[in-house]
Amino acid sequence: MKKGGKLLIFSAPSGSGKTTIVKYLLEQPELNLAFSVSATSRPRRGKEKHGINYYFMSISEFKNHIKNEDFLEWEEVYRDNFYGTLKSEVERLWSEGKNVIFDIDVVGGLRIKKKFPKETLAVFVKPPSVDELKIRLKKRSTESDDKINMRVAKASVELATAPQFDEIIKNYDLDIALKEAHKLVSDFVGAEITTSDED
Repeated sequence: MKKGGKLLIFSAPSGSGKTTIVKYLLEQPELNLAFSVSATSRPRRGKEKHGINYYFMSISEFKNHIKNEDFLEWEEVYRDNFYGTLKSEVERLWSEGKNVIFDIDVVGGLRIKKKFPKETLAVFVKPPSVDELKIRLKKRSTESDDKINMRVAKASVELATAPQFDEIIKNYDLDIALKEAHKLVSDFVGAEITTSDED
């Protein structure tokens, strides 16, 4: 893979608020970010759109891409539920001159960091507590209790990986978490916020 801009990884247990943080950062033009759409073999939920929320694939299609080494990273998150980052997606965004931001599973995030250590800032978003996480997931009402319990069990394991990330943002207060995320990303990509001088 040809190298391009910076890679910003946001990982966290489900319900920690990482998606909200990533959406906010994408709205800040000075950061020059573009979102890396992941591929998945899971069915669509609600109003999700192919190519916007995810690249939806069948299990056999996904396995074909694995065989062809088309992924930068991939993982079977739950049984027959595959997620991955297509190399072509990152190359497409880099060719547009963008810094690429990921809202990605902990394992996938650390894999990308390993492949591109210098170009990557890996941020872990920490929820106030596992109990609070369960409340947030229930409020979403998109999944069964069994699924929620699976996610909560997985969260405990994911929280243990936090020290392997470059930075940890504690999302106890969303406004503070957003400011913190903005500063980290801005410093990392070298965003010029109020200067108009030529280099």
